[in-house]
Amino acid sequence: MLTSLSIKNYALIDNLQVNFKNGLTIITGETGAGKSILLGGLSLILGKRVDITNVKDTSKKCVIEATFDIANYNLKAFFKDEDLDYESETIIRREILPSGKSRAFVNDSPVNLNVLSILGSYLIDIHSQHQTLELANNQYQFQIIDALANNDENLKEYTLKLKQFKDLSTAISVLQNQKAEAIKEYDYNVFLLHELEEANLIPDELTVLETEYETLNNIEAIKDELNLSSQLLNDEQIGILQEVTTLKNSLQKLSGISSAYSELYNRVDSVLIELDDIFGELVTAQEHLEANPNRLEEINKKLQRIHHLLLKHASSTIDDLLEIQQKLSKKVFATETIDEDIAKKQIELEALKVELNTIANSIHNKRQQAIPKLTEQLEQILHNLGMENAKFSISATIEDYFLSNGKDKLSFLFTANKGGEFKPLKKAASGGELSRIMLAVKSILSKYMQLPSIMFDEIDSGVSGEISNRMATIMQQMSKYMQVFTITHLPQIAAKGDAHYKVYKADVNDETVTHLVKLSSEERIVEIAQMLGGKEMSISAIAHAKQLLN
Repeated sequence: MLTSLSIKNYALIDNLQVNFKNGLTIITGETGAGKSILLGGLSLILGKRVDITNVKDTSKKCVIEATFDIANYNLKAFFKDEDLDYESETIIRREILPSGKSRAFVNDSPVNLNVLSILGSYLIDIHSQHQTLELANNQYQFQIIDALANNDENLKEYTLKLKQFKDLSTAISVLQNQKAEAIKEYDYNVFLLHELEEANLIPDELTVLETEYETLNNIEAIKDELNLSSQLLNDEQIGILQEVTTLKNSLQKLSGISSAYSELYNRVDSVLIELDDIFGELVTAQEHLEANPNRLEEINKKLQRIHHLLLKHASSTIDDLLEIQQKLSKKVFATETIDEDIAKKQIELEALKVELNTIANSIHNKRQQAIPKLTEQLEQILHNLGMENAKFSISATIEDYFLSNGKDKLSFLFTANKGGEFKPLKKAASGGELSRIMLAVKSILSKYMQLPSIMFDEIDSGVSGEISNRMATIMQQMSKYMQVFTITHLPQIAAKGDAHYKVYKADVNDETVTHLVKLSSEERIVEIAQMLGGKEMSISAIAHAKQLLN
């Protein structure tokens, strides 16, 4: 519910501040007084884009602020999703800077226009000629029927299941495409995988194999060098061990004479121990060294295979080849199991299809029950509004495929004339008739769902007399369930309001400024009398105005 509106520096409005209450609020004023300006300012609160030419003084900031009581609108989840502070009394502010840029705030938190537009759609509905055209929109027609059918929960469940169904269908298509591609590569991948598996690759094996190959391939030269090394160390006459032993003995004698030589003796003793150990290892190496042509050939073949695989796969290490082997193994396995994955997902898809059909049938059955009720109520209201021959032909036919809101194909036809051909609304109804149909629709919907505050912008165009009085009664009844505003030129409607505001222009300091004021009881009599008889009010016009108000 809109509780207050403040507009500063917008079009012909200098500074406007007004408070509203629940019920039916009337807004009147002469043509050109600025009612459209009021609607334009309010539209900015609802997310409409800015036109800088509407700013009164472009050197100053334009600020439009509205306060809404949203306690009964179930919007806590929306505020949480958008990371906004929820307040039962929510303030929306729109600022247009002199630079032309605009900013929007909800409870002082900045928001973008998309969020503002969505929030605005929950709060206030400005009925215009454009919205009347929505009546011809198939989706909007479904919303009308589903409101009466109480299909809200079913539609939420259907939407969730339909998303799962579409996601699963997409996943199956992706798998089937992958299967088609994988089949093309499968034989080659299997060949590559077997080639790598047969190589029996081991991490860091290349260095070990190359070392062993070099040893076996040069065994005679190694033997010669080992033999020479052994002789140099242990020749009976000139061997290094013999010479170092002599040196050790000499230093041992010197250290017995003077401790100054003890360190030298110890160092030579250590060298002798190390050389003796080296000699022992040389002997062991000679004993274990033997030619093995078969092993040499085996290593040579394996090295050739490894280098071939490295070159083939553009790799530098065995680790790289093992990683490629693992990837190939996964591809081959995936190809071999993809049919199983597809089959599992198709079983899930069929189960979802059954669930969707069950929900869609429930939605369809509820719609079938609601359609006669809607048709009867619409025709009754329109007959009361002077469209005595108005008839609707509405039907929902269930199809074989899933749509966004069920499986129904909707036919929403209308004729305004007795014996006339049923046609789609946009072809069968005039602008004035569409306005009355929309009023009837909103009147019905107000009893079945929580509608936002609604502002009718001259919905009474083209009607007068008793029909306008009936339209006013309908708006009065709607205002029991929601806040209703109506901009009107008809005194019969103006007299039905719980509150009455007048838009008017005044010249202030050589400037024309638009004002909006709430009328007192006496001022309402004058305003309605002038709407009845013009500026020169007759006694009968005043009496008629009082009669209407009573």
